[in-house]
Amino acid sequence: MSGAERDVLVAGIGNVFLGDDGFGVEVVRRIDAAALPGGVRVADYGIRGVHLAYELLDRPPDTLIMVDALPLEGPPGTLEVLEVGAAELDAAGGAVPVDAHGLHPLAVLLLLRRLGGEAGRVLVAGCRPASVEEGMGLTEPVAAAVPEAVRLVTELARAEAAAAPAGEPDTRERTDA
Repeated sequence: MSGAERDVLVAGIGNVFLGDDGFGVEVVRRIDAAALPGGVRVADYGIRGVHLAYELLDRPPDTLIMVDALPLEGPPGTLEVLEVGAAELDAAGGAVPVDAHGLHPLAVLLLLRRLGGEAGRVLVAGCRPASVEEGMGLTEPVAAAVPEAVRLVTELARAEAAAAPAGEPDTRERTDA
């Protein structure tokens, strides 16, 4: 494996004025970027999904980790990491609902594709919200999930930064979580 670090972008997504929709923003706010490898960038995109799509077009990372509230199975506060590939984008179709004040992760990726870009490996670290009604602050179960989400996303970012570049074998140890 070469000593070069991979480029990893951790992007917090969400609207802090819609309760638990601000989950991704809160998680990236709490990540200690100084404790991450040099190839990892952490940024709060909030409701600027279009901006994220254009940044990905200009500088596609090897791995994109988006953090957002998602309609997952389980009770509010449930965390899950999903990988989004070409098959998921193909299944979503070509319609991109462009809203200048926010795009969910799939819409960001569809817009990027429509613009002719790709984001490399895409992971979405999501949390099931309890409420996305107007109001500031996370609900109790989602707020309680934030420290674990910070740990999870930090570990993902470190692992992705250390992964072998395309075409080289991945010699990282595998662990079942």
